[in-house]
Amino acid sequence: MSAILECSGLTKQFGKKEALSGVNIKVERGQIVGLLGPNGSGKSTLIKLANELLTPTSGTILIGGKKPGVDTKKIVSYLPERTYLNDWMRVNQLIEMFSDFYENFNPEKAYDMLKSLKINPDDRLKTMSKGTKEKVQLILVMSREAELYLLDEPIGGVDPAARDYILQTILRNYNEKATVVISTHLISDIENILDYVIFINQGQVVLTSSVDDIRDEKGKSVDSLFREVFKC
Repeated sequence: MSAILECSGLTKQFGKKEALSGVNIKVERGQIVGLLGPNGSGKSTLIKLANELLTPTSGTILIGGKKPGVDTKKIVSYLPERTYLNDWMRVNQLIEMFSDFYENFNPEKAYDMLKSLKINPDDRLKTMSKGTKEKVQLILVMSREAELYLLDEPIGGVDPAARDYILQTILRNYNEKATVVISTHLISDIENILDYVIFINQGQVVLTSSVDDIRDEKGKSVDSLFREVFKC
């Protein structure tokens, strides 16, 4: 089975600053992957490159064997770090908008998740708490039948109870052939759902491994290894 995400010598510079430097990774289909590193390590840059929000300075990035573009946007569902939805919109209007934009959007799934959270589809975003807005945005992203979900800090700004719901939503709403990449520095919260990890620091990949290998070969949790690798 071909890789869903592949980078070869991927480099991104902003002026003289190198946000990513010669990144080589291959992410296979059908797993949940943690893209793990401190703030400013290059996680969001990598995800934006995969979404064609940025272009590489050098090297290549491929999604399903293709360079990021119109075709790859059809199979990638992206959750940005910051909310981009208009506050004046009602949730049901957002569902209509996503249905128009994406052929693989499943409105029934979205309404089922809203019901389970007791979120009124007629409510406007501006009346909601920050955590509820983030849940709505995650519901929209996970209601697409995508091949690759790219989630940038999905649990960074919410309380622990909301984190549990978000992680369960991710687990329940992606199919076994799809891949989920979760960018975060909150390792202990997501470790139990991960199959594979990519450690990134100062724009360079410092470790790639299955979670089972970390536990079996190193005798450590992912969180413990992360703290060891990235200790100040």
